[in-house]
Amino acid sequence: MQQASQIRVCDSGLRLGSAPNLSPDPQPNPRKIPLPAGLRALDELDRTIAARAAQPASVSYTNQLLAGGIAAIGAKIVEEAAEVVAAAGETGDSGRDHLIAEAGDLLYHLLVLLRSRDCSLADVEAELARRAGVSGLTEKALRPPSQRPA
Repeated sequence: MQQASQIRVCDSGLRLGSAPNLSPDPQPNPRKIPLPAGLRALDELDRTIAARAAQPASVSYTNQLLAGGIAAIGAKIVEEAAEVVAAAGETGDSGRDHLIAEAGDLLYHLLVLLRSRDCSLADVEAELARRAGVSGLTEKALRPPSQRPA
Protein backbone atom coordinates (compact mmCIF):
# COMPACT_ATOMS: atom_id res chain seq x y z
CA MET A 1 0.00 0.00 0.00
CA GLN A 2 1.41 3.36 -1.03
CA GLN A 3 1.25 6.17 1.49
CA ALA A 4 1.05 9.80 0.52
CA SER A 5 3.49 12.21 2.06
CA GLN A 6 0.75 14.82 2.36
CA ILE A 7 -3.01 14.79 2.59
CA ARG A 8 -4.53 18.10 1.64
CA VAL A 9 -8.09 19.24 1.45
CA CYS A 10 -9.39 21.12 -1.53
CA ASP A 11 -12.93 22.15 -2.31
CA SER A 12 -13.81 18.93 -4.10
CA GLY A 13 -12.45 16.65 -1.40
CA LEU A 14 -9.21 15.02 -0.35
CA ARG A 15 -6.14 15.12 -2.55
CA LEU A 16 -2.99 13.13 -1.93
CA GLY A 17 0.53 14.31 -2.62
CA SER A 18 1.28 17.83 -3.74
CA ALA A 19 -2.18 19.23 -4.52
CA PRO A 20 -2.53 22.85 -3.43
CA ASN A 21 -4.15 23.38 -0.08
CA LEU A 22 -7.26 25.40 -0.79
CA SER A 23 -8.68 25.10 2.69
CA PRO A 24 -8.36 27.58 5.47
CA ASP A 25 -7.75 26.12 8.91
CA PRO A 26 -10.60 27.84 10.76
CA GLN A 27 -9.80 26.24 14.10
CA PRO A 28 -7.21 23.92 15.57
CA ASN A 29 -8.17 20.35 16.39
CA PRO A 30 -10.01 20.64 19.73
CA ARG A 31 -9.13 17.06 20.74
CA LYS A 32 -6.47 16.57 23.40
CA ILE A 33 -5.03 13.36 21.92
CA PRO A 34 -3.50 13.19 18.44
CA LEU A 35 -5.72 11.69 15.77
CA PRO A 36 -4.48 8.93 13.46
CA ALA A 37 -3.66 10.25 9.97
CA GLY A 38 -6.91 9.02 8.40
CA LEU A 39 -9.05 10.66 11.05
CA ARG A 40 -7.06 13.89 10.84
CA ALA A 41 -7.88 14.00 7.13
CA LEU A 42 -11.59 13.50 7.81
CA ASP A 43 -11.51 16.09 10.58
CA GLU A 44 -9.78 18.58 8.28
CA LEU A 45 -12.28 17.88 5.51
CA ASP A 46 -15.17 18.40 7.94
CA ARG A 47 -13.68 21.72 9.07
CA THR A 48 -13.19 22.81 5.46
CA ILE A 49 -16.82 22.03 4.64
CA ALA A 50 -17.90 23.99 7.74
CA ALA A 51 -15.76 26.94 6.61
CA ARG A 52 -17.32 26.84 3.13
CA ALA A 53 -20.80 26.79 4.68
CA ALA A 54 -19.95 29.74 6.95
CA GLN A 55 -18.31 31.81 4.20
CA PRO A 56 -19.69 30.72 0.83
CA ALA A 57 -17.45 31.18 -2.21
CA SER A 58 -18.84 31.80 -5.66
CA VAL A 59 -16.64 29.07 -7.16
CA SER A 60 -17.16 26.19 -4.76
CA TYR A 61 -18.52 22.72 -5.42
CA THR A 62 -19.31 22.41 -1.72
CA ASN A 63 -21.38 25.60 -1.82
CA GLN A 64 -23.17 24.43 -4.99
CA LEU A 65 -24.17 21.25 -3.19
CA LEU A 66 -25.25 23.12 -0.05
CA ALA A 67 -27.32 25.54 -2.16
CA GLY A 68 -29.02 22.57 -3.84
CA GLY A 69 -30.21 21.32 -0.48
CA ILE A 70 -30.85 17.83 0.73
CA ALA A 71 -32.32 16.70 -2.61
CA ALA A 72 -29.15 17.60 -4.54
CA ILE A 73 -26.76 16.28 -1.92
CA GLY A 74 -28.85 13.15 -1.43
CA ALA A 75 -28.79 12.42 -5.16
CA LYS A 76 -24.98 12.64 -5.10
CA ILE A 77 -24.84 10.31 -2.09
CA VAL A 78 -27.02 7.73 -3.86
CA GLU A 79 -24.81 8.03 -6.97
CA GLU A 80 -21.59 7.71 -4.98
CA ALA A 81 -22.92 4.78 -2.92
CA ALA A 82 -23.72 2.90 -6.13
CA GLU A 83 -20.20 3.65 -7.40
CA VAL A 84 -18.72 2.32 -4.13
CA VAL A 85 -20.63 -0.94 -4.51
CA ALA A 86 -19.63 -1.26 -8.18
CA ALA A 87 -15.98 -0.56 -7.38
CA ALA A 88 -16.05 -3.14 -4.56
CA GLY A 89 -16.75 -5.79 -7.20
CA GLU A 90 -13.67 -4.89 -9.23
CA THR A 91 -10.65 -7.15 -8.81
CA GLY A 92 -6.97 -6.50 -8.31
CA ASP A 93 -5.06 -3.48 -7.10
CA SER A 94 -6.81 -1.15 -9.53
CA GLY A 95 -10.20 -2.30 -8.20
CA ARG A 96 -9.01 -1.70 -4.64
CA ASP A 97 -7.74 1.76 -5.55
CA HIS A 98 -11.04 2.56 -7.29
CA LEU A 99 -13.00 1.43 -4.21
CA ILE A 100 -10.91 3.66 -1.95
CA ALA A 101 -11.37 6.66 -4.27
CA GLU A 102 -15.13 6.15 -4.48
CA ALA A 103 -15.37 5.69 -0.69
CA GLY A 104 -13.59 9.04 -0.31
CA ASP A 105 -16.15 10.67 -2.59
CA LEU A 106 -18.99 9.11 -0.60
CA LEU A 107 -17.55 10.29 2.71
CA TYR A 108 -17.11 13.82 1.34
CA HIS A 109 -20.73 14.00 0.17
CA LEU A 110 -21.97 12.54 3.46
CA LEU A 111 -20.08 15.23 5.38
CA VAL A 112 -21.67 17.89 3.16
CA LEU A 113 -25.12 16.43 3.89
CA LEU A 114 -24.40 16.42 7.61
CA ARG A 115 -23.27 20.06 7.44
CA SER A 116 -26.45 20.98 5.55
CA ARG A 117 -28.30 19.90 8.71
CA ASP A 118 -25.80 21.67 11.00
CA CYS A 119 -24.23 18.36 12.04
CA SER A 120 -20.54 17.53 12.11
CA LEU A 121 -18.19 14.58 12.09
CA ALA A 122 -17.84 15.09 15.85
CA ASP A 123 -21.60 14.57 16.22
CA VAL A 124 -21.35 11.25 14.39
CA GLU A 125 -18.29 10.27 16.44
CA ALA A 126 -20.26 10.98 19.63
CA GLU A 127 -23.11 8.77 18.42
CA LEU A 128 -20.69 5.95 17.58
CA ALA A 129 -19.04 6.34 21.00
CA ARG A 130 -22.47 6.10 22.61
CA ARG A 131 -23.05 2.80 20.80
CA ALA A 132 -19.61 1.35 21.58
CA GLY A 133 -19.81 -2.01 23.29
CA VAL A 134 -23.45 -2.55 22.33
CA SER A 135 -24.24 -5.12 19.67
CA GLY A 136 -26.02 -3.85 16.58
CA LEU A 137 -29.01 -6.09 17.28
CA THR A 138 -29.32 -4.79 20.85
CA GLU A 139 -28.92 -1.18 19.72
CA LYS A 140 -31.67 -1.59 17.11
CA ALA A 141 -34.00 -3.25 19.66
CA LEU A 142 -33.54 -0.28 22.03
CA ARG A 143 -34.67 2.24 19.42
CA PRO A 144 -38.22 3.59 19.56
CA PRO A 145 -40.49 1.49 17.31
CA SER A 146 -40.76 4.31 14.75
CA GLN A 147 -36.96 4.28 14.28
CA ARG A 148 -36.44 0.51 13.98
CA PRO A 149 -35.54 -0.92 10.58
CA ALA A 150 -38.25 -2.94 8.87
